[in-house]
Amino acid sequence: MFNRGYAYTTVIRSEDQGQAVLAHLASRYPHSTPQAWQQNLDHGEVTLDGKVASGSEPLVAGQTLVWNRPPWIEPDTPQDFEVLFEDRHLLAVNKPSGLPTLPGAGFMENTLLRLVQQQTPGAAPVHRLGRATSGIVLFARTAHAAAQLTANWNTPKIQKIYRALAQGVAEHNTYEILTPIGLVPHPLIGSVWAASPGGKPSKSSARVISRTHSNTTFQVGLHSGRPHQIRIHLASIGHPLVGDPLYGPTGQPLENLPGLPGDGDYRLHAQTLKFEHPITGETIVVEAPLPTSFR
Repeated sequence: MFNRGYAYTTVIRSEDQGQAVLAHLASRYPHSTPQAWQQNLDHGEVTLDGKVASGSEPLVAGQTLVWNRPPWIEPDTPQDFEVLFEDRHLLAVNKPSGLPTLPGAGFMENTLLRLVQQQTPGAAPVHRLGRATSGIVLFARTAHAAAQLTANWNTPKIQKIYRALAQGVAEHNTYEILTPIGLVPHPLIGSVWAASPGGKPSKSSARVISRTHSNTTFQVGLHSGRPHQIRIHLASIGHPLVGDPLYGPTGQPLENLPGLPGDGDYRLHAQTLKFEHPITGETIVVEAPLPTSFR
């Protein structure tokens, strides 16, 4: 079934001024070739300040560039989720691996957001999990609850515990990981978050749950909220997640990437969420059962 299409909108920055529309699209969205972008332009899919663009127009800072992507058939995703906690203000669900939290990267309708809002209109996620990550996603049902939770999300007031299955046998039982995380070049999408000496301060704590002859299961606590933090941090200590197509043993992107950063079937599960209810003040502890891939 086709979705409704989507309008990708960009406001031109001063550093992009003078670029031709075609060159800008090809550099900003390198997942498509310049020839493919020219076809989109020829089909009238791109507008500049409301007028159909040919591709040769020089850009001016402040202009609005829109790609009106026609409807497309999205990849299949799991369509079920489990409600873990619900009241008038909050909703916590157990997201299956393979289901995107939010629209993006080719997914618009086959997302957790769309599925949840079919049952609970107006619910908005306070955070997001990667497509392959399973486990707890917390939604706010009121603006006040959303504001309170968002303000506290990356503070000690909200405790987030994950289960991760990683490659290799860990030498130590506990790790404090302080690898900075920042944007580094990526051949498919321009840049991606990864271990970077000049990146933002980041902190995770990891404890070994079990070992096999080739893998280690960790319990990981987050003390900051960087994108892909657990994937990057465990990889940076030599233990990339099992099934992770993006990060190698240094926390840097692999040289020969099999796909986009959101692809893959890595083993990461958001298991426990502990926080103070933004309205009642009571302590809420939400637990998501481990998927079979961890048992």
